[in-house]
Amino acid sequence: MSLTLAEARTRADLLSDVSYELHLDLTDRETFGCRVTVRFACAQPGATTFLEISDATQVLLDGLPATTYDGRRLVLEDLGATNEVTVEARVPYVTDGDGMHTFTDPADGETYVSAYVGMDICQKVFPCFDQNDLKAPVSLTVTAPEGWSVLANGRTVRQDGRDWEFAATPPIPLPMFVVCAGPWHSRTWEHAGLPFGWHARASLAAQLDRDFDELRRVTEQCFDHYGSIFTEPYAFDSYDQAFVPGQNWGALETPGCVTYRDEILPVDEPTAGERRRRATVIAHEMAHMWFGDLVTMTWWEDTWLQESFADYMGFRVADEAAGFSGNFVDFAAGRKINAYVADERRSTHPIAPLAEEVPDVDAAATNFDSISYAKGNSALQQLVTWLGDEDFLAGVNAYFTRHRFGNATLADFVAALDGASDRDVRGWVEAWLRTTGFDTVRVTRDSEGLTLTREGERPHRLAVTSYDDTLAATGTALVDLGDQPVRLPDVPVLVPNTGGETFARLRLDQQSWDALAADLASVPDDGTRAVVWGTAIDLVRCGELPAEEFLGLVTRHLPRERRVGIVESVLDWTLRVLVVRHLGPEDVVDATARIAAACETGLASEPEHQVAVALTRGLARTSPDAVLLQRWLLDRRTHTGIDVDARLRWDTIHRLAALGELSATEITDERLGDGTIVGVLEAARALAALPTAEAKAVTWERLTAEPVLSNREFEATAAGFWDAEQTALLHPYVERYLTELAGLAQTRGQAFSSLVSRAFPAVPLTEDHVAALERALEGDLPTVLRRGWEDTLDDLHRARR
Repeated sequence: MSLTLAEARTRADLLSDVSYELHLDLTDRETFGCRVTVRFACAQPGATTFLEISDATQVLLDGLPATTYDGRRLVLEDLGATNEVTVEARVPYVTDGDGMHTFTDPADGETYVSAYVGMDICQKVFPCFDQNDLKAPVSLTVTAPEGWSVLANGRTVRQDGRDWEFAATPPIPLPMFVVCAGPWHSRTWEHAGLPFGWHARASLAAQLDRDFDELRRVTEQCFDHYGSIFTEPYAFDSYDQAFVPGQNWGALETPGCVTYRDEILPVDEPTAGERRRRATVIAHEMAHMWFGDLVTMTWWEDTWLQESFADYMGFRVADEAAGFSGNFVDFAAGRKINAYVADERRSTHPIAPLAEEVPDVDAAATNFDSISYAKGNSALQQLVTWLGDEDFLAGVNAYFTRHRFGNATLADFVAALDGASDRDVRGWVEAWLRTTGFDTVRVTRDSEGLTLTREGERPHRLAVTSYDDTLAATGTALVDLGDQPVRLPDVPVLVPNTGGETFARLRLDQQSWDALAADLASVPDDGTRAVVWGTAIDLVRCGELPAEEFLGLVTRHLPRERRVGIVESVLDWTLRVLVVRHLGPEDVVDATARIAAACETGLASEPEHQVAVALTRGLARTSPDAVLLQRWLLDRRTHTGIDVDARLRWDTIHRLAALGELSATEITDERLGDGTIVGVLEAARALAALPTAEAKAVTWERLTAEPVLSNREFEATAAGFWDAEQTALLHPYVERYLTELAGLAQTRGQAFSSLVSRAFPAVPLTEDHVAALERALEGDLPTVLRRGWEDTLDDLHRARR
C-alpha cells in the first residue's frame, strides 16, 4: 500500500523541523548498510507516527531490534515535542531502477551503485518521512570501495580513503535524494563561482570526452539564461550531472546532482536530433532546480507545477539559450501528438486536478503522463501567448520568492500570477487547467471568404498563416478566438496555429487540406508542416482519413521532408501506431515495404546528412531486402554512403533477425564483438526477434522466469519479441502476456508494472484479444499496470472505429 493523501496530510500537520544525519555503507555486494538519525518536532506530544523503510533486514531502533516494523513502516510511538531517533538497517540492492540500483558493466567488470528514488522510493534507501511536504536538510556520509568516487546532492567536503562526507543540503524533498557511487570518469570545472561536473561510467570515458565541450556549453548557457530570467539565484552548492546505468526515468532532477539515463550519451557520434533532445533534457532538469527543488508541490495533484513547467522551459531554453532553434516544431510533431491521444482516454485528467482526485502515491504515479508533461507544456505556451512573457515571468518570480525552500499549490501560483497581471488569470486557469479534453478550431470557406470558429469553451490566442496557390506564405496574424467566429480574408490556403501557440484539434477547409495533402513538402515553414502532419495523424485516429491515404502522404512527402525531427516523428508514429493498430495483419508487410520505399526515395534525393541518417535508420527498420542489409554489415557503410555505426549496425542486425536471415549463432558472434552493455541488450533484442516458434518459446521463458531480468534486459527483450510482421506466430502469446506477465507485475512494484505495460503486444489484434484484455481488466491489477492497459484498450477501440 502506498502513502495516502490523508496519511500525508496528517503527518505533515503533526511534524516539522525535520533533519537527517545519514550514513551509507556500500562496501558489501549483496546488501548495503544505512544508519540514520532523524530529528523532528511534533505538534502533539504523545502522538504516534511512522517512518518508511521498505524491505529492510536487521532493523534496529535506537540500538534495539525494532518491534514495530512491518516490512514497510516503522511505527514511532509516544512522541515528544522534540524527537531524535536512530535507525540502522541492511537493505537489498535492486536491478529494477527503484532504489539502490546495482550494475556491473560487461565492458570492464566495474560495478556502480546509485540511489534512484522519486515517489515512494527513498524509503528503499533509508528510513525517512517519504513525502514532499516534509522537506529536510540531509547530512550524508558514505563508505565506498577503494577506487570509487561518490556523488550526492551536496558537494564533497572530505574524502579519506573509502570515507566520503558531503555538505548538508538545504531543505530538499526526500524523493529528490541521490547518491551515485563507482569508478566514474569525471570532467569538472567552475562556473559562476560554483563547481560543475559531468560524469559517466569508465567505459564511456571516450564518449564523455568527445561530447564534453558541448555538454559544458549547453550547461553554462542554460544556467546563465535561468539566472537572467529568474530573480531567485540557484539555491544549491554545486551542479553535477551524471550519465547513470539502469535508471527508469529519462532523467531525475535531484538537486545538485542530476542523473540521466546513460543512453543519452551514445556510443556513436550523436545525431543532430539526439543532440537537440539531450540539450532539451538538460534544460528541463535544470528548470527543476527552481520548479520542484526550490519550490516543491505539496501533494501530487500539483505534479504540473513541476513537470509542465520543466517541459515548457526545457524546450524554450534549449532554443533561446543553447542554440537549438525551432525546438517547439519538433515538440508539435512528436510529444504534443501524444498529449492529444492521452486527452481522449478514460484516464485523462485536468492538468491540475484536485488533491482528492489523487488519493495515494500509486495513483499519482500514473499521472506522470502526457497530460502533466506535453499538454501542460502546451497550456503554458498558450498562457505566455495570452498573458505576455513579461507578466508571466513576473508571476513566476513572485512565486519563487514567496515559497523559497517550501511547498506550494496551484492556488499559490495563481495568486502570484494574478498579482503580476490585470488579466483574468483565475478564469483562464479554470478553463485550461481544471478541465479535461480540448477544443476544435475549425476553418470554413464560403463565397465571402474564410471563417475561424471554436468548438469548446477556452480562450485561444493563435497565429494564422495564409498561403498562395504555390504554398508560399503571404502573411501571418495573431488572432484571439473565443465565442464569436473570426472572419478572415479569402486566401487559397489557410492554416491556424502555425506557431503551435494553443492546444486544440484543427480542422481545415477542404480547399486548404487538398492543397496541403498534394504538396505538403513544398511548404517552406517547418512549423506549418509539423502542424499539418499532426492534423493528418489526428484525422486517422478519428476515422476521418483512411490509413491507406496516410500512407500516401508518407510516400509523397516524407522523402522531401527537410526537418529531421519531423522525419523521425512521422516514421515513429507510422511504424509504432499506424502499422500496428490501424492495419490488418494481411496489410502489414506491404505497408512496411512502402515505408521502406519512401526512405529509399528520400535517400536517392541526397538530402542533408542528418536527414539522410534518419531515413537510413528508417530503412534499416523496414527494408525487406536482406541482401542490401547484409552488404551494409560487410561494407560497414550503406549504399548511399552513411557509415554503419554501432546503432545502425544493431538496427540492421535486428531487422535481418526478424526476417529470418540471421541465426542465433551469428547474433551471438556479433554480441561477442561488442563487449558493451549496448551489445548485451541489442543482442537480446535481436535474439527475441527470430521468427521461429522455438526462438519465441525461449524468449518467453526469459521474460517470465524468476528471478526476472533487469529492467533494461526486460525492456530490450520485449521490444524484440513483438513484431507486427510476425503476427500469426505471436498471437498465441497475447493471452499469455495478459496472465503471466501480469502475475509478475503484482509482486514487483511500480517500475516493473510500467515495463509490463509498455511491453503490450505490438501486433494487430483480433476482437477475441480485445475481449481478453477487457476480462483481464476485471481482475486485481497493480495501479500502474491497470492504467496502462486501460489506455491501450481505449486506443484499440478508437482505432477500430
